[in-house]
Amino acid sequence: MMRHLRNIYRLGVKELFSLRSDMVMVILVVYAFTYAVYTTAQHAKTELRSASVAVVDEDQSHLSKRIRDALLEPYFQQPVSLRTNEIDAAMDSGSYTFVIDIPPEFEADIQAGRQPVVQVNIDATAMTQAGHGATYIQRIIMQEVGEFTRGNDTAPWSPVSQVIRVKFNPNLHSRWFLGVMQLTNMTTLLAVLLTGAAVIREREHGTIEHLLVMPLTPTEIMVAKMCANGLVILIAASLSLKLVVQGFLDVPIAGSIVLFMFGAAIYLFAATALGIFIATLVRSMPQFGLLVFLVYMIMNMLSGGVTPLDSMPEILQVIMRFLPSTHFVSFAQAILYRGAGFDVVWRDFATVALIGAVFFIGALLRFRKTVGETH
Repeated sequence: MMRHLRNIYRLGVKELFSLRSDMVMVILVVYAFTYAVYTTAQHAKTELRSASVAVVDEDQSHLSKRIRDALLEPYFQQPVSLRTNEIDAAMDSGSYTFVIDIPPEFEADIQAGRQPVVQVNIDATAMTQAGHGATYIQRIIMQEVGEFTRGNDTAPWSPVSQVIRVKFNPNLHSRWFLGVMQLTNMTTLLAVLLTGAAVIREREHGTIEHLLVMPLTPTEIMVAKMCANGLVILIAASLSLKLVVQGFLDVPIAGSIVLFMFGAAIYLFAATALGIFIATLVRSMPQFGLLVFLVYMIMNMLSGGVTPLDSMPEILQVIMRFLPSTHFVSFAQAILYRGAGFDVVWRDFATVALIGAVFFIGALLRFRKTVGETH
């Protein structure tokens, strides 16, 4: 046993030196856990910000002007005035995300107790802003009409008052969510990429033959690559979480970073095994890159970090639970956002470890076969 551990240690050190000499990979790791995390979280907004809006005011009343003046920054840009016959052309050209059409006699109809219709045209290709903006505009119109008619018998009345409590992200800052999710995405991508690329690099440089003439087993070679590259990613992810997410992005972390990193280490066991398995299926680095891209897109888009898992078809939910990234996103959100302890996330930890064991066995079988063919 000690001989195997010494061999794995020495191979791991060799792998770290090999990675250090590959400046492209080093730059990729630094870029992925710094600039890629910060820029995505800071500038890829999911909340309503600076939405373009135009108003067709056919009433020219005090109330219609109040509604127009209530469309304020930073949620909306300065409203632009349009004529009725310009609405279709403005929407077709994508000039505005929202075009509000206030009908003639709008204020008079409100005062008379009638229910006039305000048309809100929405460009739904701006999907995120369209959904949030429609709610904001509806709230603004109802608030201005309510204040205008307050004290009047025709004032709108609701039998229920609601109190909204937003937990874990009270101000709905998108960077609080995107910072952590981008960190998990980069962890997934680099775990698969670095480990698989290490196998391809050995094969293309012909150094795999050198390893085979030494008293080493395929298992030791594979485990050393997993441990060395996993360690690099784990250190980079922990520094990114502390310096970029908590530091530059000012995202509050509710739970234990140590517990999260422990779970991340289990996940890296699964992801690095997957990277080696993919590397054994291809013959060159370009083929590996194309296959990794397809696998990563599925693991990224359908793991629950971009869209909720519950909103997907049931059969897809079942399939995605067999991928470790789904459970990684689940316990990352639970620990870092909601402050969950080990008693909450241990099932995700155990599931990731089990899936990782399956990936490891499959990768080991393929790796031994590949090494045998090379030899």
